[in-house]
Amino acid sequence: MQLVYFAWVREMVGTDAETLAPPADVTTVAALLDWLAGRSDGHAAALADRSRIRVAVDQQFAGPDTTLAGATEIAIFPPVTGG
Repeated sequence: MQLVYFAWVREMVGTDAETLAPPADVTTVAALLDWLAGRSDGHAAALADRSRIRVAVDQQFAGPDTTLAGATEIAIFPPVTGG
């Protein structure tokens, strides 16, 4: 699974992308974020406030209960604002 990080999430994690194989029990977006938060201090800091995080699964916005079955790309980013 390819994970892609944007904006300040990328800065805190320390990379713009990584390829990972989460454990079999990581089946939802929420479980993935929990698992990622345990990978490093940077991941933990970036994912500490989930209200500041948005996720897309295969380029579709996803909520915490969205399944990861068959997913190939997960994007993690802050909320987008425009003007």
